[in-house]
Amino acid sequence: MTAEWLSAAAARRIALAAQGVAAPRPARSAPAAIRRVFDRVRLIQVDSVNVLVRAQELPLWTRLGAHDRDALGAGVARRELFEYWAHEASLVPVALQPLLRWRMEDARAGAGVWRTIATFARERRGFVDEILAEIRSRGPLSAGELTAGGPKTRSSAWWGWSEHKRALEFLFWAGELTATRRAATFERVYDLPARVLPAEVIAAPTPARADAQRELLRVAAGALGVATAADLADYFRIRPPVARPLLGELVERGELIAATVEGWREPAFLDPAARAPRRVAAAALVSPFDSLIWHRPRTERLFDFHYRLEIYTPAPKRRFGYYVLPFLLGDRLVARVDLKADRAAGALRVPGAFAEPGVERRTVARALAGELRAMAAWLGLDRVIAGARGDLARELRAALQRAMA
Repeated sequence: MTAEWLSAAAARRIALAAQGVAAPRPARSAPAAIRRVFDRVRLIQVDSVNVLVRAQELPLWTRLGAHDRDALGAGVARRELFEYWAHEASLVPVALQPLLRWRMEDARAGAGVWRTIATFARERRGFVDEILAEIRSRGPLSAGELTAGGPKTRSSAWWGWSEHKRALEFLFWAGELTATRRAATFERVYDLPARVLPAEVIAAPTPARADAQRELLRVAAGALGVATAADLADYFRIRPPVARPLLGELVERGELIAATVEGWREPAFLDPAARAPRRVAAAALVSPFDSLIWHRPRTERLFDFHYRLEIYTPAPKRRFGYYVLPFLLGDRLVARVDLKADRAAGALRVPGAFAEPGVERRTVARALAGELRAMAAWLGLDRVIAGARGDLARELRAALQRAMA
């Protein structure tokens, strides 16, 4: 079978269109627009990082601009989304829950789950069952609200998790509990799946493991447009040796197209429904946890953009800053911006702004200034304050001053 050939530029445009960032943002961001985002990306990673805004809110910003800050919580409340370990901890459409039950089965057997949690569950199964029984009888509870098992003692490891929290996290991973979040504290509240998920999802048959994994790979291909086997396996964290033969089967069935992409060392797979727009009209900041860029080898291959999140890098060793977001303009990542929401001062602070080689800085600065001012307004901040770090800082400050004038 002859592989379809794609230029690097076409592959990039296909990837951006598949992720829902190729067109200008809609004028309104109603619940239907949120659903369309999930129809494309299929999951949004959840993370507690809140330097700028909760990490899971930024993928919606990138694709929709200003939207209701409670939109994701509302989707959970409407029983459209649920949280599970789909990539990392992620919000996922409830329809995908049956496709993830093989992972829940693995967790119950002690596989595919953090070793410390698996060991705890094996050694303290009676205590874990006691926690499950309390949730069953009392309803949704946080770790701090449990009474089973007596006083809560914090461990020196695992972020100071108590035994109660470790039991809950095992049950969550194993699918015996699901969870929602309290908006004010980001705290997980655990409950039985039957009381959180729609009845038709609970009643849906459980697919065979290979069938579920094959379908998840097909879903990932739709979300990525064109991708290597490693890219597709990473999307739902399926082991590459498991993914590769399943991808071959999808090609044989005509559900994926074998492709060769200019400059890519590995063979690629193309979604038959993928489209390659002639141009990409994007101007958006992108979260480090966004599915567009979360697999860093793919980010470098698509955009020639080497990116690392430096939150855990000691300050003296950071190149760009603590919480740096790439800036997408057209079909390229053209800059990096260190950002912080200073809520006490009512300001969106930009300690550093850095241009990628070869870009026209004034053009980038002008577009970036507009994006930053729109983001500040969405976050309820009165102003944008740009610092002096980076080779784009001077042009950005000038563009912000012109916009204010």
